[in-house]
Amino acid sequence: QVQLVESGGGLVEAGESLTLTCAVHGSIVLVNGAGWDRQAPGGQREAVARFLGEPGRGGFEVYEESLKGRFTISVDSDQKTMYLQMNNLKPEDTADYICNFDLLASGELYASSLYGRGIKVTVSS
Repeated sequence: QVQLVESGGGLVEAGESLTLTCAVHGSIVLVNGAGWDRQAPGGQREAVARFLGEPGRGGFEVYEESLKGRFTISVDSDQKTMYLQMNNLKPEDTADYICNFDLLASGELYASSLYGRGIKVTVSS
C-alpha cells in the first residue's frame, strides 16, 4: 500500500527558511500530479503549490499568488520525493502542510489521490 510521509517541519523565526519533504513509500507506476496544501489553525485548507501534469517531466508548476517568489516546489527524478522550499517565512505561514500525489500504484487499475498526514510549521515573530 502506498503512503505519503512528510518531514522537515518545525519551529522557525520569521525570515528563516525551511524545506519540507514528502516521500512516497511503496511501488508506483505513474504520477499525474502532485502538490502541497496548508491549513492554518482555525482556517480553511488552501493550495500552496502544485505540479500540473507529470512532476519534473513536462508538468508545470503553479503557486498561490501571494507565495510566488518565496516558495518553490520541486521533485526528484524518480518522482517519489517532493520538496517545498520556503524562504523568508512569515508568522502567517504557520500551518499544517499536507502533501498530495495523484498516482497509479503498482497492481492497481485506477489512479488515486493520496494525502499525507500533514506536518506542522510554526513561524514565530
